[in-house]
Amino acid sequence: MGCSQILISLTILSCSALNLAGDFRQDIDIIWGSNKAKILKNGQAVTLSLDKASGSGFQSKAQFLFCKISMDLKLVPGNSAGTVTSYYLASKGTMWDEIDFEFLGNLSGDPYTVHTNVITQGKGDREQQFRLWFDPTVDFHTYSILWNPKTIIFYVDGTPIREFKNMKTMNVSYPQKQAMRLHSSLWNGDDWATRGGLVKTDWSKAPFTACYRNYEVQDCDWSAPGSNVSCGGDGPNSWLNEGIDENSMKRLKWVQRNYMIYNYCNDAKRFGARLPTECVAMN
Repeated sequence: MGCSQILISLTILSCSALNLAGDFRQDIDIIWGSNKAKILKNGQAVTLSLDKASGSGFQSKAQFLFCKISMDLKLVPGNSAGTVTSYYLASKGTMWDEIDFEFLGNLSGDPYTVHTNVITQGKGDREQQFRLWFDPTVDFHTYSILWNPKTIIFYVDGTPIREFKNMKTMNVSYPQKQAMRLHSSLWNGDDWATRGGLVKTDWSKAPFTACYRNYEVQDCDWSAPGSNVSCGGDGPNSWLNEGIDENSMKRLKWVQRNYMIYNYCNDAKRFGARLPTECVAMN
């Protein structure tokens, strides 16, 4: 058995016990590192790998103008310092919109950092970071992004960890005109990802592998700029009208009280006396 066969076999083993869901062969395109990205289990699973030569990534075939998107991920185990597993929505162009989950690896035994950001018209600087209340490398966990006309919510296993509301009436830009695709990639970010770049990637541990399954999306049909957009059912319980209710707010506050490690809205050193408008509005 050749080396490449051994690596593929190990990858399949590490992502075993996969549940059946949609077919990745129909839903995504491998866009880089093609030999390091594998669609497995008859389209039920994807693995992305990273070595010193290259990372890998995929994107959705479909574009979405508002959606609720979910995926099960099992992150790089062991010494993952320097690695970044990205899972995000993004449009194209120099004035792009983007809604980010990024999972920043760490030394063995140290926790992952969940890095989130919302970029509108090419401007970000809205980072919030969290630890997780479980080891995300032992089993699969569900990470979801809700993006509708009134709010963006980041979920982990159904628990909201962050909300970014539409505050267009306060001149806060909000992504609502550009269609986005789902993207995911595994890449080397050791110039910043772990302890601000102090800990570098240990390439003797490569290849690093992240696993994916159960890709689900509820979305508005979108085909081209200027086309009609249909979002299907829009009743009070639809994702299109979903927000944070009282119970969800309690869980959100629990996460932010116990597991948030950075909030741009509290960074007076960075912004001085002129905090972003949405930060002032939320206080």
